Amino acid sequence: MTRVLVGILVFVINKIYANRPYPRFYVLETVARVPYFSYLSVLHLYETLGLWRKADWLKIHFAESWNELHHLLIMESLGGAEFWGDRLLAKTTALIYYWVIAALYVVSPRSAYHFMELVEEHAYASYDKFLQAEAEHLKTLPAPDIAIQYYRDGDLYMFDEFQTAHQAAERRPQVDTLYDVFVAIRDDEMEHVKTMVACQQPEAQQALLSPHTPPALTTEDAPVVS
Repeated sequence: MTRVLVGILVFVINKIYANRPYPRFYVLETVARVPYFSYLSVLHLYETLGLWRKADWLKIHFAESWNELHHLLIMESLGGAEFWGDRLLAKTTALIYYWVIAALYVVSPRSAYHFMELVEEHAYASYDKFLQAEAEHLKTLPAPDIAIQYYRDGDLYMFDEFQTAHQAAERRPQVDTLYDVFVAIRDDEMEHVKTMVACQQPEAQQALLSPHTPPALTTEDAPVVS
């Protein structure tokens, strides 16, 4: 099922946006952040019902959605959302995928994470191909202000938080040109892939921690006590 969902998304984007990279990336980023909303909604529901609490996962998934939001803001700053048809397609697809992934997460969290692993792998490959084709041109263009604020000048706590394969403050992208920005976005997508893979491991509920959480201070999951 996950491969079918991803296949449909990739097919539509590839056909409609073959020669329009910024609108293509705008649509991709609009949809790509939605599964993280789905995960958060279900996790909050479980906690509210007193089933289980996993604060680290809430932090990580919110940071992932925050990262994808800034990818989206960058694409909007580049004109990716100027045509109303692109906005309509992106938002309609996002609405459908939110409910589909929320239901899938309830039934099979591992499958829902595998879905996002495949989406992020496609995003990585798309950005990498774009970088190879447009490198020289992108190196002549300045980095958008929103990218500089997110990757360099802003509060980098949330940037560190979604990268579970790194220690906090370990990765700091260069953002001097638009080429640098797309390299950073591409590399972000691979960090999402790594986190989604980690979420699928059998020991994930105990082992997957926020990059800012000292291991010595963690405890095993426990039922919520009112």
